[in-house]
Amino acid sequence: MQLRLHKNATTTPYARKLIQEAPEYKTNAELAKELSVSERTIMRWRSRDDVFDRPHNLKISLSEIQEEIVVELRKTLLLTLDDLLRVTREFIKPDCSRSTLYRCLKRNDIANLDDLIPQEEGKTKKKSFKNYKPGFIHIDIKYFPQMPDEEKRSYLFVAIDRATR
Repeated sequence: MQLRLHKNATTTPYARKLIQEAPEYKTNAELAKELSVSERTIMRWRSRDDVFDRPHNLKISLSEIQEEIVVELRKTLLLTLDDLLRVTREFIKPDCSRSTLYRCLKRNDIANLDDLIPQEEGKTKKKSFKNYKPGFIHIDIKYFPQMPDEEKRSYLFVAIDRATR
C-alpha cells in the first residue's frame, strides 16, 4: 500500500495508531510532548476511528455547468475579475469567492485578460522600458499641503536613476 499523507501532516498512520491506543491516564499534553506534536493533534486523532487523512472537498467550487458559463462570459464580454465576480454572484452563484473564480479562470487559461483582447496587426502587446545608461535621473516634485502652523509650503524632491531604479 502506498502511503499518501496530507502535505502538512505532522503524524504518520503509525503515530496516529499510537495516539489512539494510548492509555487513558496519559494526558493530551504528555502525549503531545512525547510525540512532538500539538495537543490539538492529539485530541483530533484520539477521537477518530481510523488513521488516514480525510479527503478535502471544497464546497466553494463551481459546478461544471457554472464553470462553462463563467468561461464563456469572460471570453465574450472580456470582463475584469471583479466585474465577472459581480455577475457571477448576481446570476450564477451567490456565495462564489474571488479566489474560486480566479482558480476557475486559471484552470481554463483565461486568467490574463490581456491575452483575450485581440491586437491589431503590427502592434505589440506590451511596451518595454527603454534602456538608459546609469546617470540618467528622473526627478519628481511632490507638493505637501501647507499646514496651519507653517509659514511656507513643503516640497519633496524624488530622484530616481532610470538605469538602476
